[in-house]
Amino acid sequence: MSATETSPEPKVRTFPALEGAQHGPKGLHGFLQFLSKVKDKHNIPVIGGQPSNFMLELPKSEQTRRKIFRPAKEITHEFWDANVRLVGVSAHCPFWVLLTAWTESPTIRPFISANVAKMAPDKIFKWVEEYLMRLLDLCAELGVKIVPMFWGVAFGWELATGYPWGFWSGTDYDLLKEGEERFVKMTARIRAHACALGIFLGHEIHPGTAAMCAKDFNRLVKICDGDPCVVSNNDGSHCWEGEDNLTRIVKVGDRTYATHIKNIRTKPGFPLRSMVPDFPNRAMQFTDLPSGEHNLVREVETLIHFGYVERYCRVMNTDMAPLVGEAESAFRDLDDTSANGLAYIQNELCWPLAAGSFEDGMGAEKK
Repeated sequence: MSATETSPEPKVRTFPALEGAQHGPKGLHGFLQFLSKVKDKHNIPVIGGQPSNFMLELPKSEQTRRKIFRPAKEITHEFWDANVRLVGVSAHCPFWVLLTAWTESPTIRPFISANVAKMAPDKIFKWVEEYLMRLLDLCAELGVKIVPMFWGVAFGWELATGYPWGFWSGTDYDLLKEGEERFVKMTARIRAHACALGIFLGHEIHPGTAAMCAKDFNRLVKICDGDPCVVSNNDGSHCWEGEDNLTRIVKVGDRTYATHIKNIRTKPGFPLRSMVPDFPNRAMQFTDLPSGEHNLVREVETLIHFGYVERYCRVMNTDMAPLVGEAESAFRDLDDTSANGLAYIQNELCWPLAAGSFEDGMGAEKK
């Protein structure tokens, strides 16, 4: 390269965004206004929002069986007006209900109405399946092709504990095989609809779900015959029992289409599985992004290395990929945690990507 030639300006390919489920009481408008204020206060060039499915619903009085959600144009205008990018729709809650209702667990009740909760498990399943079909239709209208979520306990609570109570199989049962068959059957309609719409369902590998580690997730891919819609929403904060956050990305790298940026701390000597309901007393706690145990710079580097940015941009037809923060701290105020996290992502995790190796310029100047 001659002295008169210049290399292209390195490009920043990531930007901060925020998951909206924890901000549910704000509603969509309040959530977007909050993001807009953080954007201006911290001089963030681009900011994104990932609303929950509940934020996109019509008021209960206006809902019908077929008309649950606000018009796509109305939602899009809200994002335009706030100068916030729509980066996905967080649908963890209804997907939890879909594969957990059959167990009759009360943990589904916070995410459905009291009337639906009174139904028989098979009726609840049908109701939430229809709800998710409508939600995916809305996502397609919005141009959202990646939906972060997690599959519920399709394999049953015995396997969800991670300990082989009942030893998983006996002379007249095989809990693992039954769970595989249940997962394939109960997700078939949703997966087919997602594939028809070109939508990817990003399971957040998570304790107590249908896939609690990378190996579990790859099992789901295998039993679904490599279904392209079965992908991963990376969230390293759920790696706190052996599998570290970087190894998990390596193991599911080509299936990582979305990411949540969170951090954690674990208290040495305290049992991770103790029955403690309040976060300040738990052995594992979510923290603000800067102070946790995980090196988030290394995590983002690993995501980039395994193609997350290019994959997201290709699917969503954009030039940048979001790093979606979550406001989950045991001690810090919700809004303060969120604002701090967005600023941290902008300042520490969004950088110009290398166009080649630093070694390329170490030799003699080429004539």
